[in-house]
Amino acid sequence: LSMYTSRRSALTCLNGCVSSSQTLASQIGVDILKKGGNAADAAVSVAAALNLMEPHSTGIGGDMFCLYYNKSTNKVYAINGSGRAPANLTLEHLNKLGYNEHNKFEARSPLSITVPGACAGWVDCVEKFGSGNLSMQEILDPVISVAKGGFPVAGPITAHGWGENCGPLMDPRNEFGKELLVQGYLVIPTDSTGQLRAPYMGEVFRNPGLADVLESVAKHGKDGFYKGWVADAIVAAIESMGGVLSHEDLAHHTSTFEEPISIDYKGFRLWEIPPNGQGIVALEALNILKNFNVGKLGHNSTDYLHVLIEAVRLSFADALQYCADPSFSKVPFNNLLNGHYGKLRAKLIDMGKSNETCLPGIVFSGDIESFKSDTVYFSTADKDGNFCSFINSTYMGFGSGVVPQNCGFTLQNRGFNFSLVPGHPNVVEPRKRSYHTIIPAMVTDAKTGELLLSYGVMGGFMQPQGHVQVLLNMIEFGMDPQEALDAPRFLVGSGHRSALGSISLESGIKENTIAELKQRGHDVTGPVEGFKRSIFGRGQVIARKNIWNRNSDNDQVLWAGSDPRADGTAVGY
Repeated sequence: LSMYTSRRSALTCLNGCVSSSQTLASQIGVDILKKGGNAADAAVSVAAALNLMEPHSTGIGGDMFCLYYNKSTNKVYAINGSGRAPANLTLEHLNKLGYNEHNKFEARSPLSITVPGACAGWVDCVEKFGSGNLSMQEILDPVISVAKGGFPVAGPITAHGWGENCGPLMDPRNEFGKELLVQGYLVIPTDSTGQLRAPYMGEVFRNPGLADVLESVAKHGKDGFYKGWVADAIVAAIESMGGVLSHEDLAHHTSTFEEPISIDYKGFRLWEIPPNGQGIVALEALNILKNFNVGKLGHNSTDYLHVLIEAVRLSFADALQYCADPSFSKVPFNNLLNGHYGKLRAKLIDMGKSNETCLPGIVFSGDIESFKSDTVYFSTADKDGNFCSFINSTYMGFGSGVVPQNCGFTLQNRGFNFSLVPGHPNVVEPRKRSYHTIIPAMVTDAKTGELLLSYGVMGGFMQPQGHVQVLLNMIEFGMDPQEALDAPRFLVGSGHRSALGSISLESGIKENTIAELKQRGHDVTGPVEGFKRSIFGRGQVIARKNIWNRNSDNDQVLWAGSDPRADGTAVGY
């Protein structure tokens, strides 16, 4: 059997649920629910716990987005907690350093560090959507306690990811990278001190620096991070490595509360974060797929995969052209999601062969502004029917790798997603948000607006592709949340480095299907097996209704699944 075959059933419960990539983090979130917290309170506690338990994927040094469904208003709300470029990070400055569209700075460069937006997003999530029953101190206390006392590192996937991505922490210039490593023997004791390395599965890891940072936030809110000793440590670390982020950049940061964007697919309304997030890719792909009877093609058949792959490629071509910070560039939400445009893009799909090149479409004119518009994903639900779909990331494994002194977290490298092409909508500019890969999702009944599904799939450019595949698994093929997450996936592109390129197919997709896709002109790699399957993302699902079985009307039961490509689980009560 494959190491990613879960062989487990969907979780069912009544009063509350958390599904995340770390079992201990899920349990911490459920404990917050039991203490009187709601879905938003639990989400922030889980975000902090995952920073501790999976630091190569996420942390307070990165960004967050969340969607929140308020049962009392029957409405979906959004927080954009992504950070902005430093005021001194200009294209002119980069050009003087020798960087341009043909010679981009390194992915781990300190020039890739943007303002961490996660902390402000956590505080805003609790203040805007929280129950009011628990203080930030009470929400963070369980994580602070575990950070001081230690926890056993999960595995095998977490331990493998920690070790595989820890190279930047060992850079001699990165003086405090050792805060996320342990000192011990690699295999056989060779001396009395051992070597710096990533912790092994089951090894107890403590992070007192992160505990102090969380304590500062618990006591002082945003000022406990964006000002004072934490801010001093962040700026000092970046300056020592040659970056340009300043105290003023940190103090200037704010989250934004936004209108999420959505599309109706066969009576199911998928909600996504608007640009600068890439949720529009999933929405446009569904807009194209409306023009095909995908449910009749057969799950993961050659025809089915061909149509989905082509729809994803066309959608990414548009997103890479038009998706940017709407404060700097007009993003044509309405036009890209218009039914007529979806039909035009669908006509470009030839069932007999792959498009040799996928170019962005010419978006027709219209009133653009009239539309209201490695990572961890997790979902929470409370007894009152509120849901939180939450994602937090430092981008690539350990982000930039830069660790501020005595802080126990890394700073993200999200600025690597900026374009260096003059005039491009996503070109780097001061105080601008870059094209962003992390996206949470929700699904509501298109007629009533009631919440049906809170879910997401983490993993760079895999994310919108995962949103489409997991959703179709449920509503087209009748899979429950766990089955929908277990099913093999495809990936267009390379996950974190590119949204376009060759197609990777996961082990479990039939060999003859892979051969037939190659015959149609697809540049296919696969079957991808073992730890390499992490490129297909790691998802979590909580459903309020049995939407995969339309004969069921029971909306009291919560159904949850947790991706076998991670070490976590869904926990409920």
